[in-house]
Amino acid sequence: MTFSIIARSADGLAHGVAVASKFLGVGAAVPAARAGVGAVATQSYANLAYRPQTLALLETGVSAANTVQALIAGDAGPVAQRQVGVVGPAGEGATFTGRDCHAWAGGTTGDGYAVQGNMLTGPQVVDAMQVAWQASAAEARLAYRLLAALRAGDLAGGDRRGRQSAALLVVAKGMGYGGTSDVWVDLRVDDHPDPVAELTRLLDLHTLYFERPDPATLLPLAGPVAEEARALLAAAGHDQPDLQDALADWAGVENLEERLVAGAIDPLVLDRLRGR
Repeated sequence: MTFSIIARSADGLAHGVAVASKFLGVGAAVPAARAGVGAVATQSYANLAYRPQTLALLETGVSAANTVQALIAGDAGPVAQRQVGVVGPAGEGATFTGRDCHAWAGGTTGDGYAVQGNMLTGPQVVDAMQVAWQASAAEARLAYRLLAALRAGDLAGGDRRGRQSAALLVVAKGMGYGGTSDVWVDLRVDDHPDPVAELTRLLDLHTLYFERPDPATLLPLAGPVAEEARALLAAAGHDQPDLQDALADWAGVENLEERLVAGAIDPLVLDRLRGR
């Protein structure tokens, strides 16, 4: 009923899950992750207890493969209808598909990832997701790699019943809002005719509002740039004597505070200030 990818970033610092399904609010049931520990997706008559159990096992040093074995061995429910994927802090991912999962059902794994799905249009869905994951190795942002793989699976046919929901969860130490959380990205599309496309739109917005700026692109807040910014801020009703204060006041209203850097301005912030 669902297809998903669980993966670890190339530097090992981030873990995440991307999932889509003809199921209401798939993000509420399938994914779980803990910074520095790993991630899991439980699906096909999902056992939601797998989520805390997986993270507890990984945190004690149990491998992804042994974690999956432990989950199945300890499950008193319909194991033959379960599907689960796990990725830990190191090594290959692991996946399990019960023999009674609705066809087509299966999965594949590699170093730092696991892809799986059930009730799919065919094996090409999992194959396309694996290819997309491997092809995106140059992309440093795990959220975008996961979403590229999910999109590939969706375009390859996805859930054979149709589309309804999708979700993206990425965690890394201190990468959440304000540096006070490990939840880097947590986006859900609970009921939508094209949920993966909508998830893509939401991730772009998340990047704008909550990602920290690239230091290489910052513009010194001085000279003509400062003069332009001051005039635009004043026109918007933020005319405090101190330019940095005025910019912070405006950015707080626009939800762009995560992109503020003392003495400089992010080009994306300047574009928004210009009304673009």
